[in-house]
Amino acid sequence: MRNLRIAGIGLTAAAALTLTACGSSDSGSSASSSAPAPSSSAAAPSSSAAASDGMTTNADVFGPACSQLPQGSAPGSLDSMGPQPVASAASTNPLLTKLVAAVKATNLVDTLNSQPAITVFAPADPAFEALGDAKFKELAGKPDQLAPILQYHVVGKRYDAKGLAAAGTVDSLNTAGGPLKIEGSGENMTVNGAKILCGNIPTKNATVFVIDKVLTPGTNKN
Repeated sequence: MRNLRIAGIGLTAAAALTLTACGSSDSGSSASSSAPAPSSSAAAPSSSAAASDGMTTNADVFGPACSQLPQGSAPGSLDSMGPQPVASAASTNPLLTKLVAAVKATNLVDTLNSQPAITVFAPADPAFEALGDAKFKELAGKPDQLAPILQYHVVGKRYDAKGLAAAGTVDSLNTAGGPLKIEGSGENMTVNGAKILCGNIPTKNATVFVIDKVLTPGTNKN
């Protein structure tokens, strides 16, 4: 079992990664008691705080699958996840069960929760299911092989959607896997070709983007 390496000045972490959030292609909007989430057709809103440090609020959340998050203060809702560190937040989300299982299998829960400011690209359950049960079980049984894959979904600096778009490429904690390429913006944003299903999700120590694919290290090396 391996601990995450924290690389670079801003590195201080997928999977719930927590990885945290929603995961499907249905459209809609998520609700919270403190601020309503935008509809699926809304573009990613701007946030002055997010623009400077990557932190977001419930009002900044966007994407076609955000409606699948539990509402109000229920476990897995925006209000519930916001005060929790990322791995703990993801563990309450019924849409990220595969990611959470992967994180637990590699003993990365405490590592992710302890980081002060990270960005997590969290594959939704269907993304892991696309790998097939046999492959998922194989990886879960080989944490040394699974850990680098999960590390590739975590950036050691906190970004919101606008920050990612401005950066163009970002380095994951698995630096050997190559940079993550960010293309498009708002609901048209992709990460190494993976679509954003629900983005700008705030947790205590991370901004989370639920994506529709499991990212493979080495595929964006040039």
